[in-house]
Amino acid sequence: MSFTGEVNATYRKADTPPELSGPKTTSRFLATAALTNGHFGLFQWDMAPQAGGPGAHYHKTFSESFYVLDGIVRLYDGERWVDAVKGDYLYVPENGIHAFRNDTDEPASMLILFAPGPPREEYFLEAAEIARSGRRLTPEERTEFFARHDQYMV
Repeated sequence: MSFTGEVNATYRKADTPPELSGPKTTSRFLATAALTNGHFGLFQWDMAPQAGGPGAHYHKTFSESFYVLDGIVRLYDGERWVDAVKGDYLYVPENGIHAFRNDTDEPASMLILFAPGPPREEYFLEAAEIARSGRRLTPEERTEFFARHDQYMV
């Protein structure tokens, strides 16, 4: 019996429009959990000048990695903030406290890798919709929203 492989690759052109676009961040969902059968997720995260970012948090069921493509991204490794530049990388295992932000007057871009691949795009799309709508979550709704997406604020 011989095995010849499968034709099952997915190609994404560089000019594919981003799936999430806002005034401070743009994200391209390069590989979602659905595409990779839950093995990993890979997003390109582009930040406008002074975009800020999430507060310190952790995830119980997946690791997260950050690879800076351009600009300066402030990365928090649970102990200290560092100014990461093009080519710098941060790996955060499950339960690892971390954060990221752009506090500079220049744009910044990075890749974010989630493994295994949760449907992380659902979190970002829902958070963007909440922000766009102007809706304010109650403390209980906020806690439930984060827990549903395996994000625990520190």
